[in-house]
Amino acid sequence: MPDFENLKKQAKLYLRWHRDGYHPVAAQIRSLLPRFRPLDDRAVMSAAFKLADAQEMVARQSGFDSWQALKTGAKPVNNNTTKSANPTAAKPVVAQAEAQLFVANMAGALAFFTGKLGFETVFTYGEPPFYGQIRRDGARLNLRCVSGPVFAGDIREREHLLSASMSLESAAALKALYSNSSTPVSIFTRP
Repeated sequence: MPDFENLKKQAKLYLRWHRDGYHPVAAQIRSLLPRFRPLDDRAVMSAAFKLADAQEMVARQSGFDSWQALKTGAKPVNNNTTKSANPTAAKPVVAQAEAQLFVANMAGALAFFTGKLGFETVFTYGEPPFYGQIRRDGARLNLRCVSGPVFAGDIREREHLLSASMSLESAAALKALYSNSSTPVSIFTRP
């Protein structure tokens, strides 16, 4: 199991993303918390969301029913993160990567990728859209609308613009690889 301090930080990160209106977290909230499943993204983002909700998300990602069960080390109810008796022995395999592209015109970018390059739109967020994902075959690209140069000025003020996403067949080996690392890494798994 990952370091409990890292799990607490992960819960606080979910809470901050919700409070800051970072819409991609809505899909994660909906997939992990049953009471949010019938809501659309806008409703998820406007609903009350507390630290206890974020902690429940982290617990469910780890295969536990509740934060308390995770905290006490109770036996996981459904741990999908391991496929073998020794998950750290397996080499982590990257199954998919999602690049994030910054665009100045979301409608134009979507039209170009879908019309000219044969991609299809997976989702868009916002009215008008400011974030979305397109795919073609095994490739997925996340498009993020920004105004002005991305890397102008103090990069620390804009570090939230940098991100990467990788899908793994099993995150257990990767979690084990980084569990003793001094580099902070957030690994989000889907149930």
